[in-house]
Formats: sequence, structure tokens, C-alpha cells
Amino acid sequence: MKMNYAALADRAAWEKAHVALPQYDVRAMAARTKDKPIWVHFGAGNIFRGFIAALQQRLLEEGLADRGIIAAETFDGEIITRMYEPFDCLTLNVTLNPDATTSREIIASVAEGLRADGQDAGQMARLAEIFESPSLQMVSFTITEKGYALRNMAGELTPLVIGDMNAGPDGARHAMSIAAAMMLRRFRAGAHPIALVSMDNCSANGEKLKRSVLEIARAWRERGYVSDGFIAYLEDEARVAFPWSMIDKITPRPAKAIEDSLQEDGVEDMAAIVTSRGTFIAPFVNAERPQYLVVEDRFPNGRPALEKAGVYLTDRDTVNRTERMKVTTCLNPLHTALAVYGCLLRYTRVCEEMKDELLRKLVMRLGYTEGLPVVVDPKILSPKAFIDEVVHERLPNAFMPDDPRRIATDTSQKVGIRFGETIKSYIAEGRDLNELIAIPLAIAGWMRYLLGVGDDGEPMEISADPMKDELMAKLSGVELGRPETYRGQLREILANEVIFGSDLCALGLADRIERIFREEIAGPGAVRATLEKYLA
Repeated sequence: MKMNYAALADRAAWEKAHVALPQYDVRAMAARTKDKPIWVHFGAGNIFRGFIAALQQRLLEEGLADRGIIAAETFDGEIITRMYEPFDCLTLNVTLNPDATTSREIIASVAEGLRADGQDAGQMARLAEIFESPSLQMVSFTITEKGYALRNMAGELTPLVIGDMNAGPDGARHAMSIAAAMMLRRFRAGAHPIALVSMDNCSANGEKLKRSVLEIARAWRERGYVSDGFIAYLEDEARVAFPWSMIDKITPRPAKAIEDSLQEDGVEDMAAIVTSRGTFIAPFVNAERPQYLVVEDRFPNGRPALEKAGVYLTDRDTVNRTERMKVTTCLNPLHTALAVYGCLLRYTRVCEEMKDELLRKLVMRLGYTEGLPVVVDPKILSPKAFIDEVVHERLPNAFMPDDPRRIATDTSQKVGIRFGETIKSYIAEGRDLNELIAIPLAIAGWMRYLLGVGDDGEPMEISADPMKDELMAKLSGVELGRPETYRGQLREILANEVIFGSDLCALGLADRIERIFREEIAGPGAVRATLEKYLA
């Protein structure tokens, strides 16, 4: 059987395949949503399909909502044409339980999928129509942290952004330019209130979103494309809110084993694809069961009853504390350290890394010894309980096919928060930076990873990163097995406050990181030997 609206009528067949179906009229929901939309989401990938869309499904099934979500994809239009349109916007959500079982469910809360990349005039016109609707309450985003960035490593506007600023709203291509252009349509249609909610995994995400949208809009004002009134509209929090949020759910790449099990149970066309833009995606999403979403409760035009679906609705300070707890201490630093060392040591699954005593020691020291003493306690969640769940249940889950290479993506955009914030906390509290061992190991490991050679001495693919070419060029000349080829190439990187949030050379940490790096390039096996030396 195929996954589409028509096939949902055969409930017995889906039950035989152990797939739960939506308990509401899907076609009626889609029609109501298209007529009077309440929620648009930018970023149509796995975290949206497997988590956020499922939240609205809960509300629909409990009769707490009667409309769904419209998904808009700004980066990779093939997600819409190949994963949404052929399946009537349905997703097969597979939960990977620690006891080796899976739970399967069709998520049908997405009523429409749009290619919002500025390339299709018809699709953009439809998106503008949605933004002009007074009923629209919220626009959420999962476009990764780099989706908000307007500048490169040197702090200069990228050519794409400069082009958008010069071309004006009708020529928008960058995600932030498209968001600003759609908000202009809403302003001109009556300046209706709305909330723009970043749900991406980065600090102060609401502020990042607001800052980028406003920078685009102000550039358009300077060039005469928009009025002062439009800027005032975006700056008026009573009409346009940018709530902060914290999100947490691991959604690894679609696993072949899950694909095969679905096919065996009679579900057709479940094969994963890689799009021309490098997105690895399938008609199904496989993900862990634990999930957290904490959102600042500022919605000028109302909102779905998300708290009824397990979302924490609270104030900004609590959101910020929860996000800092997770991103700077209890999960993300551990993930990044495992990513770079997992790649170097040729691991392909995080759960296997957690069986490696050295890597386990690394994350235990990083989280408990170095992180928890300066952790921010959000009160609504216990930092100790959170990290316990991460270390003892989530990361070791043998049924989570999460690949270190996926986690290593965009590391340059992450290290400033995941390690830099703990460094800042140590300084603020007057702690001795010499107490830090795991953080310098993690940073040195990332530098060693950027050489593109594994600990076995063989070439290794480096995951996508907007600064990959620039950083690798700075390491040019450093050779594995020849420590003498290191002549200070790291120092310019380590001094970059854009990357790390502070100048690690000025703080005195660079010397230790350099020393570890030299030891890790001594030759094949040197990475493991260095970990043994510092974590014994």
C-alpha cells in the first residue's frame, strides 16, 4: 500500500502493518487550513515532520484544533516535490524505543507543502496569500543556525544577502529575505499581528531571527523599497513577536533497517533519497522518543494550545535558562565532542561510541565535571536528571542509527555556544581555566578532524560546513606524522571571536589546545593515545 490520502481508507491494512492512523478527517482539516491558515513552518525537514507536525496532530486528534500546518521549504525544493507532493504531505513517523521496539504513526497534520525558495512565482504568490490572511497566528522555523546568518566568518555580508538587499522584496532568495518579504505582504494587507518563532537549536534564537529580518528590512528602507511604517511594524512587539524557544529531539538520518522493515510490512515507496542539494531524506522519519520544546508565550494573534501537546509555555528567562542548560552543558557539547572524535576513530553510530571507554570518559568529564558546576538551572527541568537521561539512555540507545558525520555538520556554527559559553562562565565565576580538560580536547579534536585524515592515517570525508574550505585552508601544510609541520596555523582560528565567542589565545587556552593538537598529529593512532593520556 502507498502512503497517500486514498490509502488511509484501508485502515485494516495499516493496522496489520502496525501503523497508527490519524483520528480525524484529514481532507476536511486540509481544506480548512488552506482556507484560513493559522500556522506556517519554514524548514520542511525531519525535525519538523517528526516532532513539530506531530504536536499539532495531537491537538487535532483531541479536538483541540481543527486546522493543521503549511510547510514552506526555503533551501531545498526537492523536499517538497519528492517527499511531500507524492505522499499528500503525509509522513510515516517511526519512534525508536530503547527496548528495540518501534512505534509507527502516520502524521497528517501538514495540509500543504510549498517551495519557498523564490524560484517559483506561483508558489511564492501562494505563500504571500497565506501571509496576508488575518487568521495566520504563527510562523515557525527549523532552518538550522546557518539559515539565520547574513554574514561570513569575517563578519561581511554574503553575496547572496547583498544581492537580496539590492534587488528588494521581489527578488528575495535568502531565507531571512523571504521571511521579510512575506512580512511586508502582511503589513500591506493590514499589518495583522503575528508571532515569528525560531525553533532551531541555537541560543537566543528569537533574537537571531528578529535581528536578521530587521537588517534585511532596514536595508530595503535605505534603498527605498519599504517605508518607515514597515520597520515600525516589525519592531512593535505588540504586533510582531519573536518568541525564544528551546528544542530537543534527536532525528537521525532515515535508517535502511527501518526502510526495509516498512517495505516488508507492505508499505511501498519508502526508499530514502539524496537530493541535488545533499539532503538525505525519506518518506518516513525515525527518531528517539524523548523530546522537549520550551517556548516563550508571546503570541499577539493567539496560538494553538501547544501546552496540551506537551510543550512548555513560559517566560523568556526560563526559555533562555533551559536552552543554555541543554546547548552549553547537558547535551550539545557532548554530541559535538562525540561527532568529531567518532569520525576520527571511524565510528558510524553514536551508540557504539558510548561503548568506547575513552569516549565515554570524555563526555562524562565534559558534562558532569566541567559543565554541571556552571550549568544554568531553568527550574522547570533538572539539569542533573536531563544529563543522566542523555548519558545513560539517549546516547547509548542501540536502536538510534545516529551517525557522527551528521552531527559534525556545521560545527563552526556551534562551537562558540557549545564550548565557548562554558568558558565564559568559568571566567565570570573566577574559576581556573586550567581545570578544563575535556573542552580543550574537544576543540583540538575538531581542528584535527579538519585535516580530513582519520586516526588510522587514511583520508576521511569532512561533513558540510559553511566555513569548511576557509578553515581547512588555514590548516594547509599541517601533515599527519610530521608534527614539525605545525607552525602556529591554529592561532588565527583560535583567536576568532566569531567562532568561539572569545579570543582563546588571549585567554591562554590556545596553548593547551595547540599542545593537544600536536600530540594528535604525531601519527596514526595518536588521537586515541592522546585521549588516553588526558583522560586516564
